[in-house]
Amino acid sequence: CLNPLHTALAVYGCLLGFQKISAEMQDGDLLKLVESIGYKEGLPVVTDPGIIKPRDFIDTVRTVRIPNPFMPDTPQRIATDTSQKLPIRFGETIKAYLASEKLNVQDLKLIPLVFAGWLRYLMAEDDEGKPFEPSPDPLLETAQAYVADMKLGEKPDCAKLEGLLRNKTIFGVDLYEAGLADKVCAYFEELTAGVGAVRATLHKYVTE
Repeated sequence: CLNPLHTALAVYGCLLGFQKISAEMQDGDLLKLVESIGYKEGLPVVTDPGIIKPRDFIDTVRTVRIPNPFMPDTPQRIATDTSQKLPIRFGETIKAYLASEKLNVQDLKLIPLVFAGWLRYLMAEDDEGKPFEPSPDPLLETAQAYVADMKLGEKPDCAKLEGLLRNKTIFGVDLYEAGLADKVCAYFEELTAGVGAVRATLHKYVTE
């Protein structure tokens, strides 16, 4: 309930130039992003531990924990080792949707947007087109190789991403087998359309 929201804020916070996680919660688009991931996409597959209701916990995370300006969390720190976090923080949710008779994995919209945001993050340029130093990650060089020849303002060849999107070690599932690869690629195309495309794409999908 907490960690997926942190990773979503880390990826988009770095792209949008934020220096504190708490400040991101003052941004309407980012607030909607974490609300949708927490309440709409994640909560349906959360196991109730019986100690605290999952919805109540998300309420506290959203209104108290993450917005706390006295917590020293930065998107740059939380973006460390993202490749190791994605399979647990999002892959398990996807697996639960695939295993459910009541849930449809195609209803997931913002978890794939986080994946696409991470691909955009791998390009190491923020939404203003300025370079930044990606946080340490054991698979950073491996993953960056897939986007090495992609540039802002040029339509990416998403076929070159197949090897990465099929990597179960990173995403927890083969995104092609899960039926989410095309969605991730479509988002990625929008995110790389040029300067300001991250903000525009994020706003578009959190307000749908």
